[in-house]
Amino acid sequence: MGFKHNPNSLSYAAYHAIRKKIVTLKLPPGKILDENELQTELDLGRTPIREALKRLEIEKLVTILPRRGMFVTDISILDLQRLFEVRLNLESLAAKLAASRGKESHWQKMATALAKADQTFDSDSNKDLNLEIDEACHLIMYDAADNEFLKDNLQILYTLSLRMWYFALTKTNDTDSPVVKSSHITDHQFIYEAMKSKDGNRAAELMQKHILAYQNDIQRIILHPTGE
Repeated sequence: MGFKHNPNSLSYAAYHAIRKKIVTLKLPPGKILDENELQTELDLGRTPIREALKRLEIEKLVTILPRRGMFVTDISILDLQRLFEVRLNLESLAAKLAASRGKESHWQKMATALAKADQTFDSDSNKDLNLEIDEACHLIMYDAADNEFLKDNLQILYTLSLRMWYFALTKTNDTDSPVVKSSHITDHQFIYEAMKSKDGNRAAELMQKHILAYQNDIQRIILHPTGE
């Protein structure tokens, strides 16, 4: 799919828009996808929409069934376990590789991203900013690891885990819960310092703890939605 690395293409625009709707559950799990509706809503032609949907099928966000149609891929509690057992190891590997292969330009970008963190005591109040920082730190680390196979897979896994978080929040009455908490951003500060100092083992260890905490938060919300 050539549009993946061409953010100026119409196919990428369609991909980005539909992906965001799926991740944030504006297009919920199991939703039937209608190409004509998407064309009208996004004001894009059939070809960009189809290319985007094919890419999203590869990323397991869309399920295409012959003679039945296209659907937003469903979510199950088993997905949580399987997703994070893979992500736990690959994210740690990326952190370790980034520590040895990352360049100063990577660390400057990460420092800039982390500098945006809300310094108030109630930093969870800025949900969009926390999410922006978390995603930026992961993407910079994937790039610093300098392994395209690893990078491509981790980008897909990150998106799936983010959708899992949004799904978990639908199970709780606490509508003010942040998608990414301030503690997750604090984790990135320590991971950044370990990678920059080329301490790969430390970076991998901290990343494992970060991913486990993320998984545990989601699992806790799903299994105990009222906080009991």
